[in-house]
Amino acid sequence: MIRHLVPIVLGLAVLGVVTGIAAVMLIFLGQDWADALFWIFAAVMIGAGLLVVTMRDIIRCGLAMIVCFGALAGIYVILGAPLIAAAQVIVYIGAISVLILFAIMLTQTKDAPSRLVFQTQAVPAAIASVIIAVVLALAIAATDWGEATERVRVATDAMSKLLFDQFVLPFEIVSVLLLAAVVGGVFLAKREPGGPS
Repeated sequence: MIRHLVPIVLGLAVLGVVTGIAAVMLIFLGQDWADALFWIFAAVMIGAGLLVVTMRDIIRCGLAMIVCFGALAGIYVILGAPLIAAAQVIVYIGAISVLILFAIMLTQTKDAPSRLVFQTQAVPAAIASVIIAVVLALAIAATDWGEATERVRVATDAMSKLLFDQFVLPFEIVSVLLLAAVVGGVFLAKREPGGPS
């Protein structure tokens, strides 16, 4: 019973810490609401991401993944990219997450064994994660980001004109690639069990 509560408590702890930082930013540092909301969405996203990889019930993992995608869409809205936020909601929450949940619900077992949650590769994965985090922190610290005087907002019509005027060929190439992936997935799914592999 306690093992089931550990991921939830860990996610709530991360959410509480980052929400506390957002409250300190608002009250004591005089930051605006956009920065505080960024921290709150980041906390929700990190907490939901931890729940996705640590919970045993795979349906709850799928629901936590939807929460993670929703928080990312909120971050996109704060950063001034409403088109990308809408695409995030439509494509990832509306299509991919629902597809994953349907695939999970159509399988026989919904509760994974505990050995699949924390496999034998946990220690090398943790070491690789720490190394990647250190490399990312060093790269971020060494980069001269400059300072923007205000947030850059891109209107949806300007983004669509740019996408369908100057980048129409890459857009169509990606659509054909996605079509080929769907056809390949259907072919693999329809293949007979005793047929050629």
